Amino acid sequence: CRAAPVTVLGRTRHPAAAEISGLARTEQNTFWAHNDSGDAARVFELGPDSAFRREVAVPGAHAYDWEDMAVRGDALYVGDIGDNLGHRADISVYRFRPGERAAKITLRYPDRTHDAEALLVDPRTGELAVVTKDFSGLAEVYTARRSGTLRKIAELQLGLGQAVTAGDISADGTTIALRSYGSAWVWERAPDEPLRTAFRREPCVVDANLSREGQGETLALRADGRAFYTLPEGANPRLRRYGG
Repeated sequence: CRAAPVTVLGRTRHPAAAEISGLARTEQNTFWAHNDSGDAARVFELGPDSAFRREVAVPGAHAYDWEDMAVRGDALYVGDIGDNLGHRADISVYRFRPGERAAKITLRYPDRTHDAEALLVDPRTGELAVVTKDFSGLAEVYTARRSGTLRKIAELQLGLGQAVTAGDISADGTTIALRSYGSAWVWERAPDEPLRTAFRREPCVVDANLSREGQGETLALRADGRAFYTLPEGANPRLRRYGG
């Protein structure tokens, strides 16, 4: 990959948004975000410069360990997929439009429990993808279209210590990205290509050190996939854009 220049776009100055774990970018160049485990079932709308706009409750949802979110059209998806202790019989994804009641999608792994922090939604098909988190560097990709048992479609060897903390698919469907605390990987995707085929390629490793931003657990791609945005945990976090 080419070097990814970093631009700080602004700060989110609001005491409620202090442990951001999920970030999604809309077609209107605004953002939605949510906190990590221990928070209420709520999301935050942020402006293009990360300025706090409003808090929106998500009725019908329960926040056990929310870890990532995605946008498809005007619908938001939040992944309640964290499992640090490895004891959850199932995980959940909530689909909703801001201000409306959420629909719950209940998912189970076909093999064993996994901790995961990356939720992807294919804008072309609506397919959900959950990417596991493991400090061994092995990331396993599971997919589903509705409630039920997930299907394993890929194993990614990202390197020792590289635990996946977020991911996204660009709105045009051409780019897939995953990140760890310090690195990011990009897969290009052909028209009508399924996710399992795209993940068979070797990814491009982004030329950027993401660890400088602090504890980073978010990534949101621009619609054309040529840049991505991050918002770390902590008070008054900075919104960064990597790429032109």
